[in-house]
Amino acid sequence: MWFRNLQLFRLLEPDALAVEAIEEQLARSPLQPCSSSLPSSLGWIPPCADGALVHAVNRQWLLALGIEQKLLPASVVKQHVKDRAQLIEEKEGRRVGRRELRDLQEAVTQELLPRAFVRKRTTYCWIDPVHGWLVIDAAAPAKADEAIELLHKSVDKLSISPLKVMQSPSSAMTGWIADGAAPAGFSIDQDMELRSAENAVVRYAKHPLDGEEIPGHIAAGKVVTRLGMTWGDKISFVLDDKLQLKRLGFLDILKESTDGQAENEEERFDLDFALMTGELAHLLDDLTAALGGEQPAAA
Repeated sequence: MWFRNLQLFRLLEPDALAVEAIEEQLARSPLQPCSSSLPSSLGWIPPCADGALVHAVNRQWLLALGIEQKLLPASVVKQHVKDRAQLIEEKEGRRVGRRELRDLQEAVTQELLPRAFVRKRTTYCWIDPVHGWLVIDAAAPAKADEAIELLHKSVDKLSISPLKVMQSPSSAMTGWIADGAAPAGFSIDQDMELRSAENAVVRYAKHPLDGEEIPGHIAAGKVVTRLGMTWGDKISFVLDDKLQLKRLGFLDILKESTDGQAENEEERFDLDFALMTGELAHLLDDLTAALGGEQPAAA
């Protein structure tokens, strides 16, 4: 149980949440199999083998959003519509108009959906009522939005806000690179992206970031929009200008700390989840501090 990407939200009223109530409320919106006429379906599924919709370990809660989606390539629909339109033109001696083409597209889509393959994926959500975090393991904000939308529909008294910090990540990362010094508790790795106001982009991948040309890029007005970092010699990640953490890597020294402690897969899952959430809570605190702390709540 190791997250790969972090979309960060703050719980505004963590004390209002109770695991038993959330379990009961999630049960009202379980994942239903994607029916023949629907292109997609989503709902809550058990995140692990115990069957509970909220898996709780050391006051840390894990949820799982299940998504089923029909795979119906647009090119296949387009070809079927084109063939049918051509047949109408040949039989009736007239041109098919735009409105009729839209109707044909809808009809073809409904006919092909029952035969489409179904792709399944899972988005995990970590709720930390102790430190006030809601963290979603999603590489793209759109996937996090799916979980947020259903959470709002499912869970009463859920009040959240995206994490807001005093210093923009791009400004902070540019300063760290310009000064040649990482914030306390972090080190800078070998991946970076710089971008200008005109959207010119320079990328470094697995490349030392001490080259003479980098200050020149910054002097020319480029700012850092992605930066590879490591926290506490335990967790590597890429921070971007939207305050998203991507490509998380939990280093061996961290994973090895629980080796031999679990007697079965269920215990291993819980140990990994407890270790991950404990370390991530510290990382997020340190990262927030490195970005100037949180913005004060609006009055």
